[in-house]
Amino acid sequence: MVPRPSSHQNPGVAAHRITLIPGDGTGPELVDAARVAMEATGAGLEWDVQSAGLSVVEREGTPMPARVIESIRANGVALKGPLGTPAGFRSVNVGMRASLGLFAAVRPCQLYPGVPARYERVDVVVIRELTEGSYTGIEFEQGAPQTAELIAFIERTTGKRVREDSGLSIKAISEHASRRVARFAFEHAGANGRRTVTAGHKANIMKFSDGLFLEEVRDEARSHPEVGFEERIIDNLAMQLVQRPDAFDLLLLPNLYGDIVSDLCAGLIGGLGLAPGMNVGDGCAVFEATHGTVSRYRGLNRANPMALMLSGAMLLRHVGETDAGDRLEAAVAHVLAEGRTVTDDLRQTRDDPGAATTTEVRDAVVQALGPR
Repeated sequence: MVPRPSSHQNPGVAAHRITLIPGDGTGPELVDAARVAMEATGAGLEWDVQSAGLSVVEREGTPMPARVIESIRANGVALKGPLGTPAGFRSVNVGMRASLGLFAAVRPCQLYPGVPARYERVDVVVIRELTEGSYTGIEFEQGAPQTAELIAFIERTTGKRVREDSGLSIKAISEHASRRVARFAFEHAGANGRRTVTAGHKANIMKFSDGLFLEEVRDEARSHPEVGFEERIIDNLAMQLVQRPDAFDLLLLPNLYGDIVSDLCAGLIGGLGLAPGMNVGDGCAVFEATHGTVSRYRGLNRANPMALMLSGAMLLRHVGETDAGDRLEAAVAHVLAEGRTVTDDLRQTRDDPGAATTTEVRDAVVQALGPR
């Protein structure tokens, strides 16, 4: 049975109704910590709890029941723990994003004082297109009759030889999706004080896919003269991010490159335990940490809840609770700066006996928030 919705609000404060998805692996522990911290800001919140993922497959026949999608559509916003995908099913996260029309992932990567890192300053936002590229899922298995037919077609029409023992994947990039995510990126930059959008691509090689993406971004850039625009070939961009991450502000990338580069940027700021994220569409937004289920830590009270707390801060700002979101981020930053109450991923070694538990981090952040 799905838990009943719960609420936490001050008298006279209108509640924001939020779909809450506990998730799999360490998800329930992390979601609980983020929920408690968000409630401690004093914002009026009402939780519509919806189970999904591995825990519901046997009972409901699918890891993403229609009731979950309907809840997110109705509420317009969700806080989600990481979800696992059972064998034989399409990726739960990809399916959810497609069902909700979520087309852009926003992944801030900010280095907070006190976090062990190689750099003094990193403050980059990665915006990733979420509907095309590797997410089109068009693949042909090695040796299948359809694969042989497609290989023959490719050789006939292009004159290029493809080995018979190849598997094939097709990457689709459209004018519509490229322009849509580009418009979102420039508008996000303008609304959030980001001075420059840098587009990453491989248009020098993939002229009709990455080339189309780049042309759409260039065209959209001309409509936003108040925001600077640069472009980088993706391999060069990766090198420059490692050499001088402070040279970049907002990165706009097609699907696969955005997935890879957002993890690279997370590595610059202390790891995925500090990397929040938002997936946004025209009518709703889903907030989540960018890491996976970390199932090896399930039930051990060891996982870092800060990425999901920071995602919660993004959610609060998204629903108009800007002060609450700012206070929650500041509380996380305070705990990081003190350096005493952090999980083992932020210690010198993973077996450091001084590492804090998930609940200890939660309580430290709540204490740093102070009285409501």
